Amino acid sequence: MMTERIELYNNVCLECSKTTTKRYSTSFSLGTRLFDKPTRDAIYAIYGFVRFADDIVDSFHPYNKAVLLNRFKTETYKAIEEGISINPILQSFQLVVNKYSIDQHLIDAFLQSMEMDLNPTIYDRDKISEYIYGSAEVVGLMCLKVFCRGNQQKYEKLYQPARRLGAAFQKINFLRDMGEDFNDLGRVYFPNVDFNNFTPEKKLEIETDIQSDFDAALEGIKELESNSKLGVYVAYRYYLSLFHKIKRIPPHKLLGKRFRISNTKKALLMASSWAGVKIGVI
Repeated sequence: MMTERIELYNNVCLECSKTTTKRYSTSFSLGTRLFDKPTRDAIYAIYGFVRFADDIVDSFHPYNKAVLLNRFKTETYKAIEEGISINPILQSFQLVVNKYSIDQHLIDAFLQSMEMDLNPTIYDRDKISEYIYGSAEVVGLMCLKVFCRGNQQKYEKLYQPARRLGAAFQKINFLRDMGEDFNDLGRVYFPNVDFNNFTPEKKLEIETDIQSDFDAALEGIKELESNSKLGVYVAYRYYLSLFHKIKRIPPHKLLGKRFRISNTKKALLMASSWAGVKIGVI
């Protein structure tokens, strides 16, 4: 009876993570639904964790965000160590961390990047590399731990492509959210960029860097197993489409609008991605 109750509790916690993913990010859940169930559930748990931490620093302006983030951090480590949490999001996350042996240094780096976002910041090259690693690349590495299911050799082989994919996604987010980050939060994520004089040349420099990340990431996606390849490839195609859309936008317009992909386009991306994987294009 007790075991059944614990299993029920874990399932309820997982539903919280699943709902969090679907309510916060239609684009992320688009690819996630294509994983097999064990993989899908684990990715929901990881997303729920990173989303709540990110919300603390990005949205909880009426409250003491430093205190809340520190509390979240303490409760995260306690949940992982004890194997239990009364916070449903942390319960789901600790189950995945302990099941798939997700390295603590990945969690450390992620939470450190959240702390970096507590204050308005203009990043230099060293700081932005640290921030991108902690806020995005390590999330990809957590997911890679799930995809590889204990195969350390596979994990090490795909380590760099996973980092590059996370970096590409994050840099696209930086471009898409430039106006909000700069005007509302006082953040400038691109080094040596003056958003009051954002030139086509500087935008092209950023885009060239992002394209190199996408190219390196695709080689890793090709090596993923069937339990995860299609879902990751859909996410890759979604962000690549968003990237192509942003490339057509003049620099000065990026500060005034957040760009999205239509639901129709998302459906077409999913269908074409499925076909590409099934016929062995990737």
